Order: sequence, then C-alpha cells, then structure tokens
Amino acid sequence: MDQQPKKVIVIGAGLGGISAAISLAQEGYAVSVYEKNDKIGGKLNVLKQDGYTFDLGPSILTLPHLFERLFERSHRKLADYISIRPLRPHWRNFFEDGTTIDLFPEPDRMAAEARKVGESPEAVRRYLEYSARLYDLVDRGYFQQGLDNARDFARFYSLGDCLRFDVFRTMHGGVARYLRTRYYRDIFDYFIKYVGSSAYRAPAFMNCLPTIQFRYDLWYVDGGLYGIALGLGRLMQELGIAVHLQSEVVEILTEGERVTGIACKGGRVEPADIVVSNMEVIPAYRDLLKEDAKFMRTLEKFAPACSGLILDLGLDIQYPQLAHHNFFFSSDQRRHFRTVFEKGQLPDDPTIYLVAASKTDPTVAPAGCDCLKILPHIPCIDPRHPFSRADYLALKDRIIDRLEAMGLADLRKHIVFEHVWTPLDIQAQYYSNQGSIYGVVSDRFKNFAFKAPKQSSRYANLFFVGGSVNPGGGMPMVVLCGQNVCRKIVEWDRG
Repeated sequence: MDQQPKKVIVIGAGLGGISAAISLAQEGYAVSVYEKNDKIGGKLNVLKQDGYTFDLGPSILTLPHLFERLFERSHRKLADYISIRPLRPHWRNFFEDGTTIDLFPEPDRMAAEARKVGESPEAVRRYLEYSARLYDLVDRGYFQQGLDNARDFARFYSLGDCLRFDVFRTMHGGVARYLRTRYYRDIFDYFIKYVGSSAYRAPAFMNCLPTIQFRYDLWYVDGGLYGIALGLGRLMQELGIAVHLQSEVVEILTEGERVTGIACKGGRVEPADIVVSNMEVIPAYRDLLKEDAKFMRTLEKFAPACSGLILDLGLDIQYPQLAHHNFFFSSDQRRHFRTVFEKGQLPDDPTIYLVAASKTDPTVAPAGCDCLKILPHIPCIDPRHPFSRADYLALKDRIIDRLEAMGLADLRKHIVFEHVWTPLDIQAQYYSNQGSIYGVVSDRFKNFAFKAPKQSSRYANLFFVGGSVNPGGGMPMVVLCGQNVCRKIVEWDRG
C-alpha cells in the first residue's frame, strides 16, 4: 500500500513561502499555505486606484533565472506565466548640484557616464571586477549551498576563500578603494538598498550586489511586478497546493521538541508533519510559539533591517526628466546612513528612490499622467520611542519639498491621488519585525550579514523561509531561500 505523502503547512504566502511550497510540492509533499491577507505575494503587493497601478512592495526584478527554476522543475517555462523585459537605463541618479548619471550594464555606456563627472572608467571597471569576484565567491557557497552559519562556512570555504571575502572592510571601504568621485561612491554605496542596511556598517562582501544587476540585468514585469505573484499563483494551483487566504495563523502547536500543526484565528486547527514559517523568525518565536525572554535574547543579533515611508502619488502630468527607476541622492549620504541606522532618527535629507513605471508601461497610469512610487529608507519602529503618524506625515512633506527642489517642479500641485504607508502600516499588514521591509539587517558588527538559520534550533520539524533567514531579503533571495529550505527539509526528512 502506498504511503501517504507527508503534510507540510506553510505559514504566509510571501514569495519565500510560495517558493518553498512549490519546491516541496515538486518533491511530493502535500502542501497547504495559510495567509493572513486577502491575496498572495506578501510584500510583493499592488494598489490599483483611479486608473493608476502601484507596486506597493518590490519594484525591481533581478536574477530571473532563480524564478525560472520553479517552473523548469515542473517542466514549464517562466515566459508562459510572467512577461518580463530588460530596462535601459537601469536607473537614473540625480544629485543636488544638478548632475545626473545613468547606469547601464554595457561597459562603453557606463564609461561614457563616468567620464561626465571625472570618474575613471578604468576605476569603475576594476571595481566591477572586484564585485564580480565577490559575487562568484558568495554565490558558490552562501547562495547555492544555502550555508547558514560560520560553521557551515568553515566546512565549505577554505581559509584562502575566507580572506577573499574582504573581511576587514565595510562595504563603503570596498567602494572607496576603487572609486574617487563622490558621485560614484554614493551610487555604489547605495546598492545596499537591496537589503535595507548601511554601507558604513555592512561587510565589504556586500559589494557583490552590483554584479547581480550588471551581469544578469534588471527587469520589469509587464503590467507591474505583482504579475510575478499571479504567475506563481497559477503554478501553485496547477501543482495542487491548497492556499487558504484570510486565514491568520495565531499559534504553532508543539509537543516536546516537535511542532504538530497550527491554530488559526477563529479556532481552526490543522495538524502537520512539518511547518515552514514565512513569518519572520523573531515574531514567529515570540507571537506564535510564545518563547521565553531568555531564548528571545539569543535572537537579538538578528535585528531588523530598515523600514521605509511608502508614498504612492497619482499625477495629472509627466516629468520627462525621469527614467523608470530614479535615485535622488542626499547631500551627505554618510550622515543619512548614520541618522537612520545608528541614531534611529527620521532623516531630514534622505536618499530617495522614485519609480515612474509609466516610462516603460503606459498601462499603469491614465494617458498623459504618471504614477510615482517614492521610498526613502527610514528607521524601523523602536517600541520604546515610536514615531507617530504625524511624524511620518511631516517627513512626507519634507520629501515632496526635496523632490521639488531637485527638479520636479510644482509636484505637490499635480497630485490627484495619494496613498501613504508608514512603518506602522507595514507592521500591521505583514507582521514584519518592527515594520522592517527587508528582514534582518546586514551589519558586520551585529551579525556579519548572517541571517537566522533555516531550521529551528528548538523544534526539529520547524523551518523558516524569507528575508529573516539566510541568504536574506529581496525577491530573488527569498525565492532562492524557498528552494534551499526545501532541499534542507528533504535531506533532514529522507536523509
């Protein structure tokens, strides 16, 4: 008689949970997903209003081959589910003195942009070679093998390899070795945006991040990035994965050193052989497992990455100077990093990320209009000294003032629709730790950019996926994490 497949419950339908669910179903497990909100995707979210479409969460797609794997393993093609296209330029950088610099993956175009501001194209080339060496080193073990801690690193990497991680520098230190102008230092320091951390506190091997973009390109999903969630949702349906929406998990049930299932709001109880939490590690242990203060202190090094003020604006005009992706740089980015990540204060002069997706896709706004997504990085919520909504709205006004001063003339007058999400809203929507957007911070002084391990140290059949565990935040990384946690489960369960 055939043995019944083991039952896996995935808590949360963010991209990490979706990737884990698909990967486990492909391995023959009976998978069910329980999601608090009314649609899948987690922070990959969408807002549609008055003819405008906004990506509420991620708005840049990189490393599409990691998504492709989910489809290939079911003998399908990503292109049949999700339509993507590369962007040129990758993004446009605006500086207070009126300088603009575009980023391109093509070396000749990059060199021409560097010459405009007196940066040596040879220096840029050597920096990108350094970035590529770091990426290949990080990818070979940390990414592809799913390494979880220093012990795993010591087993996989040689001593010589470890030194090649440039362990004695910060990310900014690595950038400053090669690049001389303030413009290019600021630009490449701010690649740390992908993981919501500070270039002055992140380890130097985070300089691998530009290679992710320049080697594998930067992509847009036609109709908006929520198309990724829709495509993966179709695949889950075809694989027979049960997805329960508006089904908030309020407890992970335990018996000794094992978890036995979940309890949902309203009283529903579901048994499971294995539980995978896409809820972040600290909130899951604190709120779903009710672990004691002594154990919770062991997790303090996995502090949250930054949050953001998400400002979505529907405009009745377009600004021709904008590209699809844009960065408006602080006049003193080092001070900006220190204000947000060391002092925990709202910045007066932040670096601002701005998306004008209608530059690529006219379907996201009415004709002749634009939809802007604006995101400055700001501190996550400090429970001891939280900012009020009024504090955040005052920052919103400063952001608009800043954009007007840097070339978006009369921006405030052209707003016909406005939507604001503060860290308080982000925490309420996703139960993320202190309203963090990117999971665990990458900080050489706290955790050397290690996130929490994927397998629980307390319960052998409880696993974690998403931005709070290795390899960390960002769409491709949590999708890779879902594949790696599946492999870890299979090795543990069937090894």
